[in-house]
Amino acid sequence: MKEDVSEKLGFVPQKDIVYNKLLPYADILDEESNDLLGKIKGNLGRAVQLREIWPGVLFWTRKLSTYMRLYGRKFSKEDHVLFIQLLYELITIDKLEISMMQGLARLLINLLKKRELLSREDLELPWRPLYELQDRILYSKTEHLGLNWFPNSVENVLKTLVRSCRPYFPESATQEMLEEWRPLLCPFDVTMQRAIGYFELFLPTTLPPELHHKGFKDFERFASLFLNECFPQHLVNLFARLANDNIGYIDWDPYIPKIFTRILRSLNLPVGTSQMLVPRYLTNAYDVGHVVLWVSALLGGPSKQAQAQLSGLFNSITSFFHPSNHGRWLMKLMKLLQRLPASVVRRLHRERYRKPTWLTPVPDSHKMTEADITAFVESMMQPVLLAMFSKTGSLDAAQALQNLALMRPELVIPPVLEKTYPAMETLTEPHQLTATLSCMIGVARSLVSGGQRFPEGPTHMLPLLMRALPGVDPNDFSKCMITFQFIATFATLVPLVDCSSAVHERSDLTEVEREMCSASAEFEDFVLQFMDRCFALIDSSTLEQTREETETEKMTHLESLVELGLSSTFSTILTQCSIDIFKVALEKVFNFATTNIFETRVAGRMVADMCRAASKCHPAQSLKLFVPHCCNAINQIAVNEEVLSEEELDKELLWNLQLLSEVTRVDGDKILPYSTQLVQILQLTLHLKCKQGYTLACNLLHHILRSTALIYPTEYCSVPGGFQQPTQDYLPIKDWGRPGDLWNLNIQWHVPRVEETSFVFYVLDLILQPELLRLQRYAQGERDMTRDDVLQSLSIVQHCLLGAGSLLPLLQGEPIPELENYRDAICRVMRQLLHHILEHSEDDTKSLFSIIKIISDLLHFKGSHKQEFDSRWKSFNLVKKSMENRLHGRKQHIRALLIDRVMLQHELRKLTVEGCEYKSIHQELMRDLLRLSTSTYSQVRSRAQSVLFTALGTYNFCCRDLIPRVLEFLEPDRSDVTQQQFKGALYCLLGNHSGVCLANLHDWDCITLTWPAIVRSGLSSAMSLEKPSIVRLFDDLADKVHRQYETIGIDFAIPSECRAAAVQLQTSGVPLPRDPVPSDQEEAEEEALSLLMTKHSILPWKFEHNAIGFMSLLLRDDHPLPSPAVLFFVKSLNHDSLLVRKLAISAVAGIMKQLKRPHKKVPVSPNELCGLKEPAGMIAGDRPDNQWLQYNSSSLPRTQQDWEGCTFVEKTHWGYYSWPQKLMMYSPSEEQPKQGLTREEMTEREQIIYDHFSDPVFINQLIEFLSLEDRKGKDKFSPRRFCLFKGLFRNFNDAFLPVLKPHMERLVADTHESKQRCVAEITSGLIRGSKHWSYGKVESLWELLCPLLRTALNNITVETYADWGTCIATACESRDPRKLHWLFEMLMESPVNGEGGSFVDACRLYVLQGGLAQQEWRVPELLHRLLQYLEPKLTQVYKNVRERIGSVLTYIFMIDVNLPYTQPTASPRIKEFTERVLLRLKPLTEGDEEIQNHVVEENDVGEQDERTQAIKLLKTVLKWLMASAGRSFSTAVPEQLQLLPLLFKIAPVENDDSYDELKRDAKTCLSLMSQGLLYTEQIPLVLLALQEIAGSSSWHARYTVLTYLQIMVFYNLFTFLSDQGAVNDVRALVIRLLEDEQLEVREMAATTLSGFLQCNFLSIEGPMQSHFEALCKTRLPKKRKRELGSVVDTIPSGGNLVRRHAGVLGLSACILSSPYDVPTWMPQLLMDLSAHLNDTQPIEMTVKKTLSNFRRTHHDNWQEHKQQFTDDQLLVLTDLLVSPCYYA
Repeated sequence: MKEDVSEKLGFVPQKDIVYNKLLPYADILDEESNDLLGKIKGNLGRAVQLREIWPGVLFWTRKLSTYMRLYGRKFSKEDHVLFIQLLYELITIDKLEISMMQGLARLLINLLKKRELLSREDLELPWRPLYELQDRILYSKTEHLGLNWFPNSVENVLKTLVRSCRPYFPESATQEMLEEWRPLLCPFDVTMQRAIGYFELFLPTTLPPELHHKGFKDFERFASLFLNECFPQHLVNLFARLANDNIGYIDWDPYIPKIFTRILRSLNLPVGTSQMLVPRYLTNAYDVGHVVLWVSALLGGPSKQAQAQLSGLFNSITSFFHPSNHGRWLMKLMKLLQRLPASVVRRLHRERYRKPTWLTPVPDSHKMTEADITAFVESMMQPVLLAMFSKTGSLDAAQALQNLALMRPELVIPPVLEKTYPAMETLTEPHQLTATLSCMIGVARSLVSGGQRFPEGPTHMLPLLMRALPGVDPNDFSKCMITFQFIATFATLVPLVDCSSAVHERSDLTEVEREMCSASAEFEDFVLQFMDRCFALIDSSTLEQTREETETEKMTHLESLVELGLSSTFSTILTQCSIDIFKVALEKVFNFATTNIFETRVAGRMVADMCRAASKCHPAQSLKLFVPHCCNAINQIAVNEEVLSEEELDKELLWNLQLLSEVTRVDGDKILPYSTQLVQILQLTLHLKCKQGYTLACNLLHHILRSTALIYPTEYCSVPGGFQQPTQDYLPIKDWGRPGDLWNLNIQWHVPRVEETSFVFYVLDLILQPELLRLQRYAQGERDMTRDDVLQSLSIVQHCLLGAGSLLPLLQGEPIPELENYRDAICRVMRQLLHHILEHSEDDTKSLFSIIKIISDLLHFKGSHKQEFDSRWKSFNLVKKSMENRLHGRKQHIRALLIDRVMLQHELRKLTVEGCEYKSIHQELMRDLLRLSTSTYSQVRSRAQSVLFTALGTYNFCCRDLIPRVLEFLEPDRSDVTQQQFKGALYCLLGNHSGVCLANLHDWDCITLTWPAIVRSGLSSAMSLEKPSIVRLFDDLADKVHRQYETIGIDFAIPSECRAAAVQLQTSGVPLPRDPVPSDQEEAEEEALSLLMTKHSILPWKFEHNAIGFMSLLLRDDHPLPSPAVLFFVKSLNHDSLLVRKLAISAVAGIMKQLKRPHKKVPVSPNELCGLKEPAGMIAGDRPDNQWLQYNSSSLPRTQQDWEGCTFVEKTHWGYYSWPQKLMMYSPSEEQPKQGLTREEMTEREQIIYDHFSDPVFINQLIEFLSLEDRKGKDKFSPRRFCLFKGLFRNFNDAFLPVLKPHMERLVADTHESKQRCVAEITSGLIRGSKHWSYGKVESLWELLCPLLRTALNNITVETYADWGTCIATACESRDPRKLHWLFEMLMESPVNGEGGSFVDACRLYVLQGGLAQQEWRVPELLHRLLQYLEPKLTQVYKNVRERIGSVLTYIFMIDVNLPYTQPTASPRIKEFTERVLLRLKPLTEGDEEIQNHVVEENDVGEQDERTQAIKLLKTVLKWLMASAGRSFSTAVPEQLQLLPLLFKIAPVENDDSYDELKRDAKTCLSLMSQGLLYTEQIPLVLLALQEIAGSSSWHARYTVLTYLQIMVFYNLFTFLSDQGAVNDVRALVIRLLEDEQLEVREMAATTLSGFLQCNFLSIEGPMQSHFEALCKTRLPKKRKRELGSVVDTIPSGGNLVRRHAGVLGLSACILSSPYDVPTWMPQLLMDLSAHLNDTQPIEMTVKKTLSNFRRTHHDNWQEHKQQFTDDQLLVLTDLLVSPCYYA
C-alpha cells in the first residue's frame, strides 16, 4: 500500500487522513495536494527571505494549516522537520507581534501533535528560547503599566506549545533547567510557585532509559519536598507525568501511603460532627485529571501495593457516593469515578495494542496482569453502581461503566442488568429507568459482542428491547428520548434479521448461538410493535390535540426533539432490517400515511419523516408505492382551476404535497424514472396562491434538485452489502456488534451521472429562467407585481439555488455571453431588484430578508452550510464517544459511523477548497450589504450585518476596502445621515461576538482611520446622547476595543537563523522573486496619536473619555510616546473628570517607565563576594555563604564609604536554596547613568514632566485631587499612584522633594483617611524610587521620613491602618534590608508601648509585620529582637493586640521549616519558644479544677497571681496556634502536642456560641490541629498524648478525644493503615471508652466506632463481635419489690449496667456502620439487639434509636434487603419495626 503511494507522490507521507482514500474521487487528490504543498513550500520560504512577515508569511502559514485539515500530515519526514524548525525560529523572534506569535504557535502545536511521527533522533529543539518567551510574556515587567496588551488566550497557547516541544529538548536540558531555576526555590517567596510552575511545564520526562541518569537527577529531592504539607499543585502534575511516562523505572512504593493520604485529603470530604475547614485546605485541591493519571500509572508491578491502597480509598469513600448524600465535594468524586477507568483503559491500550513507537515501552515486569485488572474493576464496581442514581445525573457513571465493561464485561454487566430489569417494570420511579438505560447504552457494545469473557451477553438483547418499548410514551419526554436513544444504539449494533431457520439447517452452532437464533424470530414482532408505539405517539401530538388554533403554528422545541429522535431511530431500524421485515414495515407505514390526512405542522412532519426513512433504505420499492399515489391525489384535487388561487388550501392536497416532498429525498438515479410526473406536479403547484402550498412545492423542488446534484453515500448498513444472503452460508448473528472494517468499507456513493446533471439544468431552464425574467422586468419598472408575488418568485429562486448550488460555478463577475452561469445571473437580477425595492418600497422587509438570504448563498453556498456542518461534526463526535472501544483503538467504529466520517471529510473539502479572492463582484455585493446594514428597519439591518461579518471573515483584504465607506456615516460635517444609518454604521464597526471587529483590526492603516473617526463622531448631527441605545453602543465599542486590543508590532525584522531555515525549505520549489516594501509603521502610530489629540475642546464628555482611553492603548515599551502626547497626559492629571485623571495616572506611570535610563549590570560570582566556596551537596537555608546577606546591626552601611563598598542584593530569594551560576549585580555608581540631571541635560519629554512637577501651582492642584475620596469606605492603597511616584523619584532623583515636602507634612497631620492614604502612596513611591540615589541624598531622605512616619503611626485610625501596612510592605518589597536600616530601626522602637491605647499598638505591630514579612529569611536578628521584646508582653489584656501578636508570631516562626535538605534556621525556632511557654503555663496544667475565664479586663498595678497570668498567656498562645494553622509550611511540631492536654481540658462539648473567647478558641485549635498532616514517626506521640487524656478525670476531655480521633484518622487514613500497631492502639482506645461511666462519652465512642467501620479503617471481625456479645450478657441485679411508702426507684448498680450498655452500643455501631446494604453478619446482630428491647434505660433507648435508624436507611431497597434474612428472623423483625414500642 505504502509503496505505490510514495511512487505517485514522490515521497512517503508521514500520516495522511485515511478517509480521503475512500472518497469517490480519491484518485485526483494526490496531484491536487502535491501542487498545493509545492506552492506552500516555495512561497513560505520566499516570504521569509524577503523578510515579509505580513502578509506573506501569515498568508502561507494559514494555507499550511488548511492543508493539514484537508490532507493530514501528508508530507515527507524531511519537510515535516523543516516546517517545524522554520516555525520555531519565527515564533521565538524577539519583537514578533503577539497575535502573530499565537497564530504560528497554534500551527506548530498542530505539527508536533503526533509525537510518534518524529523521534528524538529526527528533531531536537532548544528549550531556552521558549523559556525566554514565557518569561517575557507571562511575567511581563511592563504589562501592568499598560505598555503591553496581551490577549487572554496567550497563556494557554504558550503552555501547550511548551508541552508539545518538551519531548524534543536535548539531553542536557534537565541539568540546565535545574541550575537555572533552583535559586528561585525559596519557600517563603512568590518565586517558589513560579519555579515549580516552570519545572512542571519544562522538565522532559520521556527520555529513553539509557539517559535516565541525566533525567531524574533530583527526583529524591522533589519527592521529599512533596511529602510536605502545603505542597503546590504543580508538583502533582509533574509527578503524575513522570510516573506515567516511566512506568516501571521508578520505585514509588515508599511514597504510596503518603500519596494516597494526600489524594484523600484533597477531596475535601466532610468528616466528624462539627468540622471547620481550614482556609488552606481549600487550596489543597489537586486537579482530578492529574491524580487519576498518577494513580493509573502506579497500578500493576510486583508489589501490588497501589491497588491495595486504591481499594482502601474506594472503600473509605464509597458511602459518599450514595444518592442521598450531596454537597460541594460530589462533583469531584464523580469526576474521579468517571476518569479513572478511562485512564486505566488508556494504559492497557498502550501496553497491549498500540503500535510500538520510539517512546519508552513499559517493561514486562510492570505491565498490568489479568489479576490486576480484575482487582481494579472489583474495587470500582460498588461506588459506580451507587453513583448510577446520583443527583448529578448518571452520565459519569455511564462513562465509567463503558470503560470498565471493556475490561471485564462479566463483572460489570450482570449487576447493571439486575438494576435495569426491575427499573423497566416500575411505574413509580421513572428516574430509575432513565438512569439505568443511559448506563446500558454505555455498555451496549460490550454486551452485544459477547466474546469469550461474557458469551451469554447477547441473549439479553431481545428481552431488553421488548421491555424498552413502553418507554415510547407521549407523556414523559425524557423517558421517550432515552428510549429512542437506547433502541437506536442497539439497532445500530445488530442486524435485525430473522435467522431462526438456521437452528434446523446448521449443526455447527454453540448453545448460546442456538438461543440467539431462535430469539431472533421476534425481531419482526419488535419492529411492528415499535411502529405501533410511534403511531400512538404521533396521534397524541397532532396540532388539534396539543394546542388551540390561535397559538403558534411552528413545532415547539420539545416536539422537534421528539421528531428527531423518532425519525433517526426509525431510519436506523429500517437500515438494519432484512428485506422481509422491511417489506412488512413499508406496507404498514404506507397504509398509515395514506389512509389518514395529517396537518402539516407537527404530526405530518413526523409521519413524513417515517416515510422518508423507508424510501431512503430501499428507494425502488418505496417510490413505486408513494409517488404514483401522491401524484394522483394532487392531480385529482387540482383539476379544477379555482384551487390554484385559494387562500386556504384543501388539507388533503397539502398533506400529499408534504409526503411527496419528503419521499423524494432519496438516491438521484431512482428518481429519474418519475421525472416527468414530478416536473408536472411542480409546474402545477409552484404558483399556488396559498403560501403554505407553494412553500411545500419549493421544498419538493429543492429536494429533487439536491438528490440529483450532490455527492453522498446511499446506505449506512452495519455490514457491507446488506443481509440478503441465505442463512446456509451467512449467519447474521455472527455480526452482532461487529466493527466496520476501514479497508473494506465498500461505500455505495451517489455521484451525479450525465443524465442527472442534464436533468438539473433542464429543471432550472424550465423553472428558474422565467422567474428571473419576471423579477428583472419588475425591477426595471416594466411590469407590476404584488408583494406576495415578488416573495413567491424569490422563494423559488432561493430553493433553486439551494438545490443546485453544488453544480453552479463560483461568481465570476463579467458574464460570458454564450454560456450563462446561473449564479451570476441570479446575482445580477437580485442587485437590480434590491435597488428597486430600496428606492420604491423600503418597507417590504420580507422581500429584503429573502434577498439577504440569497446574497449570502450566492457568496458562500457550495452544497452545504457551515452551521449544519459544524453541528453534524459535533454530533458525530458525541456518538463516536458513546460507542467507541478505547481499549483496542485503531478506529474500530461501527460501519455507519465510519461512512459518516468520510461524508464529513467530503463536506469539509467543499467548504474549504474553493478560493477566497476578492473580486469586483464581491466588492459590489459587499457594498449592497453595507447599504442594507444601514437601512431604516432594525431587523433588516441586523440580518444584513451578520451576512456582512461572515463575508468579511471569508475574503482576504476586503476590510480595508470597506472601512472608509463605513466611516463616511460618522463624519461630523455630513448633515444627511439619519440616526438609523448612524447606528447601523456603529454596529458594523462593532462586529459580532465571533467575527472580525472593524474598529480593532491589527493594522496601523485601519486604526489611524477608525479611532479618530469614532471620537470625532461625537460632533455628528445624527448623534444624540439622549438615546440610550446609542450611548450603549459607544460603551460597547470602547469596551470591546479595550478588551480585544493587543499591542501591534512596529518592528518586523527577521533574524538570519530564520532565513537560513527558509532557504532550506525553498530548495524544493521554484519561487518568483518580488521586491520587499519598506515599513512605515512608526509614522502610522504617530499619525494615529496626533489625530486623536486634535479637537478636544468641544467634544461631549463621553467622547473625551473614549479619546483618552484609545490614546492610553497606544503606549508601548519599544517606542516612546511623542512629546505632544506626553504633554497632553501630564496636563490630564489635573483634569476635572475623575475617569480622565485615573487614565492619566496610569499613562504617566507608563511614560516614566519608557523614559527610565537603563542601569548597567555586571555578572558577579557569589563565591567571591563572601570569600567562601559553595558547600558540596546542595543544602538550602542559612549557610555560611549566604550569611553576608543577612541584616546585622553591627555592620550596617552608616557612612558614604561603607554604602559604596556594600554589595546590595535586592531580590529576596537569591542565595536561600542555591546561588545562580552568574549573579547579575549593578555595577558601581561611576558607570551608571548620571543621577540628578539639570534641566538642560534632559530630553524634550523629560523637560515637560520636569516643568510641571516643579511648578507649585500644578502640584497643589494635583495633591488636592489625589487626596479626595473616590468611593467612601471602598478605597484602598492604589498601586497605580505608587508607580507614578516611584517613577518620578526614580527618574528625577530628589528634584521634586522641596515642592512636595510641605504637602506631605500637612497631610500626615490630618487624620482623614483619604489624606493619609495620599501621603502613604507618596511615601512608598519615595522609598522605592530612591533605589539608586547617592548616600547623601538617601540619608537626608530618611531624616525627613522618620519623623513623618512617627507622626503617621500615632495618628493611625481604623480606616488607614491597612493602607500604612501596604505602604511599608510595598516599600520593603525586593529591597536589601541593609538599605532600609533606618526604617527598620524606627519601626522596632517599641511598638507595644501603650501610648495611644491598645489599638495603636496593634496597628504598629501590623505595619512592622508588613515590612518584616517582605524580608523573609534575611532579618533573623530583627526577628530575635522582636520576639525577645514581645515575650514578656504575651499576657496582653486587649483582644485586638492579642490577635495581632498571634499573627506576628506566625511570621516570626514562618522561617522555621523542617523541609528535607535544609539547614536549621538562624531565625527564632518554635521548639525553644514552646518550651518557654509551657513553663509559664505550669499553674494551669497541674491543677485539676475547671479553668474559667475570670480575668478582670484591667491591668491592675498590683501583680496578679500566676494562674491569672497563665490564663492571659494561654489566650495569646491560642491566637498564635490558630493563625499558624492556615499559614505555616509544615505541620505541628512535637512540642505543640504538649499543649494538647490543656486544650482538651478547656474545649466545650456542645456546639454553643455563647461560650467565652477562650473556650471557643480552644475548640477551633483542636479542630484545626486534628486536620493536620502527620508523619509516620509522629503517630505514636499523638496516640500517647490521647491515651493519657482519655484517662483524665474530666469527661469533657474524654469526649473531645473521640471527636479529635475521628477527624485525625480520616485525614491521615493511609498513613495510619500502613502502621498496624497504630490501628490496634486506636481500636483499643475506642473500645475502652465504650465502657466509660459517662453516658455521653459512651455514645460518642459508639458513633466513632461506627464511623471507623464504615470507612473500613477497622473491620468487623470475630473477636470484636464476640467481645460485644459477651458484654451484652452481663447480668443486671433483679429489681427489688418496692417497700410501701418509698418514693424512689432504686437504680441498678453502676458497673454492670455500664458494661451491658457498652455491649449493646458496640452491636449498634456495627449495624449502623453499613447504612446501605445488609452484610451476612447483620441479621444475627439484629436478633441479638432485639433481645434487649425491654432492658432498663439507657439501653432501651439505644436499641430503639438503632432500630429506627436501620429502618430509615434500609427502607428504600427493602425488597432486595429482605432476601438476606431467614423467615423466622423476618417475623421477629417485622414485629419489632411495627410493634407499639416503635412508636413509644
